[in-house]
Amino acid sequence: MTTDQTILFSLIIIIFIFLIWGKIRYDVTAFAALVLASLAGVIPKDLIFSGFGHPAVIIIALVLIVSRGLSRSGAIEILARKVVDSSRSLQKHIGIMAVISATLSSIMNNVAALALLMPVDIQAAQRAKRSPSLTLMPLSFASILGGMITLIGTPPNIVIATFRETALGEPYGMFSFAPVGLVVAIVGVLYVSFIGWRLIPAERGKHDSLQELGDLKDYISNAKVQEDSSAVGKKLKDLEPFAEESDVNILGLVRHGKQLPGSARQEIIHKNDLVVLEGRPDAIDQFVGAADLEYVGAYKHDSMLAEAVTLMEVVVPKGAMIEGRQAVEVRLLSRRNVTLLGISRKDRRIREQVRKTTIKAGDILLLLGPEEQLPDVVDWLGCLSLAERGLEVPQRSKAWAAVAIFAGAIIAASVGLIYLPMALAAVVVAYVALRIVPLSQIYDSVEWPVIVLLGSMIPIGAALEASGGTTLVANAIVDWTAGWPTVAVLTVLMLVTMTLSDVLNNVATALIAAPIAIDIATRLDANPDSFLMAVAVAASCAFLTPIGHKNNTIIMGPGGYKFGDYWRMGLPLEILVVLVGIPMILLVWPL
Repeated sequence: MTTDQTILFSLIIIIFIFLIWGKIRYDVTAFAALVLASLAGVIPKDLIFSGFGHPAVIIIALVLIVSRGLSRSGAIEILARKVVDSSRSLQKHIGIMAVISATLSSIMNNVAALALLMPVDIQAAQRAKRSPSLTLMPLSFASILGGMITLIGTPPNIVIATFRETALGEPYGMFSFAPVGLVVAIVGVLYVSFIGWRLIPAERGKHDSLQELGDLKDYISNAKVQEDSSAVGKKLKDLEPFAEESDVNILGLVRHGKQLPGSARQEIIHKNDLVVLEGRPDAIDQFVGAADLEYVGAYKHDSMLAEAVTLMEVVVPKGAMIEGRQAVEVRLLSRRNVTLLGISRKDRRIREQVRKTTIKAGDILLLLGPEEQLPDVVDWLGCLSLAERGLEVPQRSKAWAAVAIFAGAIIAASVGLIYLPMALAAVVVAYVALRIVPLSQIYDSVEWPVIVLLGSMIPIGAALEASGGTTLVANAIVDWTAGWPTVAVLTVLMLVTMTLSDVLNNVATALIAAPIAIDIATRLDANPDSFLMAVAVAASCAFLTPIGHKNNTIIMGPGGYKFGDYWRMGLPLEILVVLVGIPMILLVWPL
């Protein structure tokens, strides 16, 4: 190997190690590797940041904004509410939701599709009095499968399409992935609808993580301020040091039988006021003694909550602002007037020191705060609400306009009338002009860690290809499989890519595997499209772990799943994808 190849392979191995380790976010890892590659001189200075202007990066950013517009328009929720009926049998419900999920994921980002449908599915489970764990994993897997159908359904397809333009002179079109992706998605949806959900451990169906987390009975109480109490004349916030020490949340103040607005932290405490508290019974007793109050008794949470205050359950996706941080660290209560009441993590409820517990991806958080303010706080935290969102009247009237604009742009791009990034950009401009997407939400819609990852990895991948590193890997695979039929080599590439996607980010997997696929095809004198399609399908198939795809992480908390639950349903699905995908690739893109 040359010096440049040695440096680049070392960096990529380091990237893989850090991505699997998961302690440092993937975008930071990739950007650090880009900086090191530049300092080592393996990437020319004029190409260091070229990845951030790459068409794949632009398309992914635009797709995320368009997905936000379709989400806000309410069109998808209107469809879901009309189709979903909780009185149907479990198998019919899973089948219908899987079809809707796969269909939506083919025309919008699959993470956005899951975020829209998950609250609908959870509400249907609550009405049917069954655990959402029976339906959320099929819903997630169907959303991943649906993303394979079109160019914009999933980031790996966008990466592969733009790489083809660089390598072969022409990108894949909007529906180039459909002949293979559609068949794989149909077979996969049939599997999750009839067989897959039955492989979920039976123990998961006996628990409802959301219901158990939200059961605040015996945790919310009130304490009376006696006439001679030292608390009289103080502000409510002055009792917070006692609350911190006792691990109790102060939720508000009741005066003359009425709760004062919000958390009332700035209110002066009067005699006979009731301080509303949340915590374990022993912690509340400790606080009452320390604050010189008198314990009155338990308080039903539904009668405690005033009209202006509400509870909300949210899930923490990978890359959320709150991931890896604590509620006390982001000053959730003091800055945002929102209290973190509880955390559900891998079917385990955390009720002690919740404000000082480091939040992880997949956690469910139980928040309490002002009704009007809470949705904005959830967005600020980067979380997804598990409650079905009410449709905004102004937005509902724009639902079909949003769909029509998007459909028109896709058709125009598909028949070659307009360049795809420009078509998507026109949709974004129209959505902003019609206020379907507010200006304040444009940048919030973009998943910046993915953008940074992609922008950082593109120059590294290009440098590896220019140094001959990808050819070196391709030659090693071809030499290892010497004498094997070309279809066997294609299958090996697909299996290796699929395995990497289960433990790495799927965008990083596609970026590394795509040039290797082209080099293998060149060495074997085979059709490069066959190998690129194999990489596209395999990079999107992350069904064995909760870390391979963001959707799998999102459902982990609400479904109460454990790490080892995914492979039970996912391994047969991945085998099925290979068994169906390879023949379809050979049929549509002959070797």
